[in-house]
Amino acid sequence: MKQFIVNLTYCLCFSLPAFSQWQHRAVNTDASFRAVSVAGPDIAWIGGTKGTFLHTIDGGKSWQTGTVPDAQTCDFRDVQAIDAQTAYLMSAGPAEKGQARLYKTIDGGKNWALLYQTQQPGVFFDGIDFWDDQHGIVFSDPIDGKWFILTTDDGGKTWQPVPSAALPLMEPNEAAFAASGTSLVVQGKRNVWIASGGALFGRVFRSTDRGKSWAVSNTPLPGGDATGLFGMRFFSNKIGLVVGGNYKQEQQPGPNTAITRDGGQTWQLLAQTDPPGLKEAVALLSGDRLLTVGPSGTSLSADQGQTWQRLDTDGFHSVACAKGTCYAVGAKGKVAVQRFK
Repeated sequence: MKQFIVNLTYCLCFSLPAFSQWQHRAVNTDASFRAVSVAGPDIAWIGGTKGTFLHTIDGGKSWQTGTVPDAQTCDFRDVQAIDAQTAYLMSAGPAEKGQARLYKTIDGGKNWALLYQTQQPGVFFDGIDFWDDQHGIVFSDPIDGKWFILTTDDGGKTWQPVPSAALPLMEPNEAAFAASGTSLVVQGKRNVWIASGGALFGRVFRSTDRGKSWAVSNTPLPGGDATGLFGMRFFSNKIGLVVGGNYKQEQQPGPNTAITRDGGQTWQLLAQTDPPGLKEAVALLSGDRLLTVGPSGTSLSADQGQTWQRLDTDGFHSVACAKGTCYAVGAKGKVAVQRFK
């Protein structure tokens, strides 16, 4: 979303496992980060401002910090980790200013290939994801009242636009927040969802055929100026969670989580997180625990969002986990790692 870039029954005696504070890592850059993706507990890729990327293959003990050549004006708001050697970076920003770009590395970040760039007016990429190493999808804020969506079937070598006729009409002022790299998520071999804001309610668009056809549903979370759905995670083809809030009032209490148990057709309101306020990304831990982060802090739930426990008030924009190892990223070079049992 263009406006955003200027500035994602248990008994009462049940207790959550002990949690220590996030372990911050020195990464030798002051770039700001809103994108993190994992390809296993030890492999993580991070995207940031000033064309910056980070890469670890040892669980965050050490980091490769680099800049994509000729991409210093790019803000990498989403990243997709494939393995230790392969990853994709998505640049969010106005296409007219040369910032709508997609890159790929196949040698651990030593070299980056520019896969796609457009200067088509109105294109502003918000999210990218891949079902496997060949099949992926990327989307942009709407053009002429509909999402601009591209798909690839050859590992990013070529990209095909989804016909506008296959997409639902958007509400006035509706768009997506390029806030955490999780406003678009895929699951399984063909499922994909897009979360929106700016309209009267936060909405979720869904496809079960890799983006060829789409439907849309309202969520109970409010929309409006600077408000809506910021992050999303699907844990199966049926169960998914959305989180959100208002980026102009990051600490403001109010509804900020909702769940679906039918693949995104209907959504039910969940408890407000603790700490309250804007939440931008959510991850799944063992035992069906949920972890969500935002500018006001980190929250954990052991009962699918019916209740939340405050873990800390350290602000992050995005989080990704694999087998209990979680990576969180934020402004001014903030990177942290935590291992959950």
